[in-house]
Amino acid sequence: MGEKNIDRRREGALEIVRTLKAKGYETYFVGGCVRDLVMGKEPKDYDIVTNASPPEIMSLFPHTVAVGAHFGVVMVIIEGISYEVATFRWEGAYEDGRHPSRVRFTHLQEDVKRRDFTVNGLAMIPETGEVIDYVGGLADIKRRIIRTIGPPSDRFKEDHLRMLRAVRFASQLGFAIEEETGKAISSQARLIHRISAERIREELTKIITQPGAKRGLLLLMETGLMREVLPEVDVLAQVEQPHEFHPEGDVFTHTVKMFDFMEGEEMDRRLAWAALLHDTGKAQTRDTIDGRVHFYGHGEKSVEIAEKIMERLRFSKEDKECVLMLIKQHMRFMHVKDMAPRTLKKFLRLPHFHLHLALHRLDCLASHGDLTNYYFCFEMLKSLSQEELHPPRLISGHDLIAWGFTPGPLMGKILRSVEDAQLDGKIVTKDEAQAFVMEKWGAMREPRS
Repeated sequence: MGEKNIDRRREGALEIVRTLKAKGYETYFVGGCVRDLVMGKEPKDYDIVTNASPPEIMSLFPHTVAVGAHFGVVMVIIEGISYEVATFRWEGAYEDGRHPSRVRFTHLQEDVKRRDFTVNGLAMIPETGEVIDYVGGLADIKRRIIRTIGPPSDRFKEDHLRMLRAVRFASQLGFAIEEETGKAISSQARLIHRISAERIREELTKIITQPGAKRGLLLLMETGLMREVLPEVDVLAQVEQPHEFHPEGDVFTHTVKMFDFMEGEEMDRRLAWAALLHDTGKAQTRDTIDGRVHFYGHGEKSVEIAEKIMERLRFSKEDKECVLMLIKQHMRFMHVKDMAPRTLKKFLRLPHFHLHLALHRLDCLASHGDLTNYYFCFEMLKSLSQEELHPPRLISGHDLIAWGFTPGPLMGKILRSVEDAQLDGKIVTKDEAQAFVMEKWGAMREPRS
C-alpha cells in the first residue's frame, strides 16, 4: 500500500472520529488497527467503535451501508474507502457456532471483552494515541502470545472460526499460541466442520498467502486443525521421498518449505493453493520398484484430489481452473529442454505462465535446488517476441473453402497444423502456408464441378 493511500485511509478514519465526537459521541479506534499501531505497523484498515446507534451514525455521513445494523455495524465510505463503524455491543449466546443469538448496545469495556483475542481487544483515543486496555492485550503483545479474552473453550464454542483465526494471527504476527488456548483448539478442532466452507476457505487463504505461511501450516498440523480442514494435506507428513531428489524429507515438509521462499511478500492466492496441493497425489501413488521409490502419475492424481478439495471449499470457477492447470502442468518443466519448438512455445504461452514459472521455482528451491529449467524458460521468454509466441494467422477457414476444402473437422486440423509449422519456423508466408496445405491435404479437396 502506497504512503499516499495510507495517509488517505488514516485521514478518513480521523474524519469519522471528529464528526462523531463533534456530536457528543464517544468514539475510539479498536481491534487490529490498535494492535498494529502499538507494534509500530501501519494498519491496513481502521475499525471504529462508538456509542452512537446505527441510525445516528448513518444520519451523520452521506455515504453509508448498513452491512450489519442488527449487530450495530455500519460501513461508512469516505473518498471511496470503507470503514467499519460499530456501536458498542454485548453479545448473547452463540447458538450456531458463528453468530450471537442476540445483541444489545452497551459501553466500551463490555464491547472489548466480547472480542476474540487480547491483542485484538485494545481501544485507542485517536487524538492522543492513548491505549485503553481492559483485557491485558498490551502485556500479551510484549509476551508475543495469542490468548483468548476469557476461557478459551468458551470463546471457541461461541465462534468456531476463532480457532483458525488464532492460527492466522500467530503466524502473521510471529507470536506463539498461549498454552491453554492451544489445548482448547486441539480438543475442539472437530467443531470447525460447523463453519461454512466459504469461511474456512477464506481463513486458509489468508494463512497461506501472507508472510508467516510456513508457520501457519505447521500450527495447523500441531493443533489438529489440518486433519479436520485438509486431511489430504495432513496425510502427506507420512509420505517419505527419495533423498537424492528430496533431501528435505517427507512430502509435507517439502510442501511447507515452498512457503519459505515467499520473500516476505504476499503470495498470489492461486499460486499459494497450487503450492499447497501440487503433491497431494503422492500419498496415493507412492510405490517401490526395484528398491527405488516412485510416484508415477502423481501429477494427474494431485489434480483429481485438488479438484475435490476446491469443490468442497467452494472455490470460484476461475480460481479452481487456474490452480488445477498449475498443478497439471507442474511436472512438464523437467522436459522443457527436449520439447519441439512448437511444444515449448505453446507451453510458454499458457495463461498465467508467470504463476507456472513461480510454482516451478518454489518446487525446486524446496527440494534439490536446481533452477536450470527455470532459467531456461525465463531466458526463452525474454528472447521470444510476442509474434513468435503468438504468430499471426497466415490462412483462415475462408481460404481453405476457396481452395476447395469442405467445412468440418479436417479444416480445424489443417489450421492447427499450419500454426504448428509456424511455431516450428517452417513457414512464414501465406504462399508457404498454401503450399504446405496442398502437399499434405491437397488430395482431400472436393472436386470442382
